[in-house]
Amino acid sequence: MKPLVVALLLVSMLLGSPTYAVAQKSQKPQVQTPGQFRADPSPQPDPQTIANLKWFELFQDQRLQDLIREALTYNYDLRQSVARIDAARASYGITRADQFPTIGASGDVSNQRLSRSGAFDLPKPAKRDRSFGSVLLNLLTFELDIWGRLRKATAAAKADLLATQEIRLAVITTLVSDVASSYFALREFDYELDISRRTLTSRQESLRIIKLRQSQGIATMLEVRQAEELVYDATEVIPALERSIQQTENFLSYLTGKNPGAIARGLSLTEHQLLPDVPAGLPSDLIERRPDIRAAENSLIAANARISVAKKAYFPRISLTAFLGFESGQLTELFSGSRSVWNVFGEITQPIFTGGRLKSNVRLTQAERDFLLIDYQKTIQSAFREVSDSLIAYQKTREVRTQRALLVETLRDRTRLSYLRYTGGVATLLDYLDADRELFEAERSLALARRDELLSVVQLYKALGGGWQ
Repeated sequence: MKPLVVALLLVSMLLGSPTYAVAQKSQKPQVQTPGQFRADPSPQPDPQTIANLKWFELFQDQRLQDLIREALTYNYDLRQSVARIDAARASYGITRADQFPTIGASGDVSNQRLSRSGAFDLPKPAKRDRSFGSVLLNLLTFELDIWGRLRKATAAAKADLLATQEIRLAVITTLVSDVASSYFALREFDYELDISRRTLTSRQESLRIIKLRQSQGIATMLEVRQAEELVYDATEVIPALERSIQQTENFLSYLTGKNPGAIARGLSLTEHQLLPDVPAGLPSDLIERRPDIRAAENSLIAANARISVAKKAYFPRISLTAFLGFESGQLTELFSGSRSVWNVFGEITQPIFTGGRLKSNVRLTQAERDFLLIDYQKTIQSAFREVSDSLIAYQKTREVRTQRALLVETLRDRTRLSYLRYTGGVATLLDYLDADRELFEAERSLALARRDELLSVVQLYKALGGGWQ
């Protein structure tokens, strides 16, 4: 028995060593990668990208930076992702431990009294009371991983751990984007509220003048009602904006792990400076940079390893059980050489009939692999689409913002001229009211365009995989 055990141990050591173990390195699935992103303004593919910037290099507002730092510390989703990593690391440790023997120590003392006329006669003067004690070093059932089943299971658990770590980075990317987007939306609401209050003050003053002119017989009651209409129109916008501001503040408080409350402001909407250009980089680099793609890739690696584990279940399993120690009826003689005991037991089990369980398990793992392969390809294609959509949004929102800024300047001059013509008796009040109404809407639209331009940069930064560095 002893030579057989030694031989089995040697075979296991040889097959488990790097020299003899054949590691099947997972190959990345082939994905059709475009040479350049659609809507990339660069004439030639450029490896430079804004995703290489750290988030505090891209967002210069100090208050926004403080909010992002608080979110990275206290956000609940991010803290949950850290807990998932701890769980995955522990699971990996449990799976890896199956490759090593489990050794434990035990000791026991037994006292018994025998009957002199029991199953065996106990003649005098033999003592009826007997005591035994033992101290053992136990090798619990240890599977010799000759076929590499346990190594593949460990590889799958490690890939799951890596995928969980990448998911945490993806959560960071999303969190940075959400905080920045919400902050810019908040500053846009602030800007709109300022426009509405300024417009309301101006319209109230116009209403006062028109009422004065009506009392002197210069203006009509119709003109007073038209001026009142503009005042009420500006007034009803303010509560809606105040509601949006407070709800956005509550959302930012939630993202930073706090109770609902006010949010300190930094730069105004018009003070945020954008980069002169936003290079997108190479599509091939996007696959290596985005955490969600790397997470999908590691999940696919784990699925391939589990297929190997399922197939190796067809092979026989060789296991060892042993103990080594001392046993004696006298405590003082327990560790003497003649009291030593040992036992080694080897076992081989081979599945013969399982009712199709093993075959179905292989099919299950293959189906899971196919699903994750499609998910991996889908994630990559979705990433390409998100980058292209963000590039298009950035370019078009800049064009819209430029045109709306020109429109606002034109309407401001038109409003000024219309008021002068009305007070001079050349034009009717309706011309001035129409110009003022259109100016109010144009200024609010310009605020939205400025916000959308900032948000397009945030979305492009996220789509390119920036924010987790």
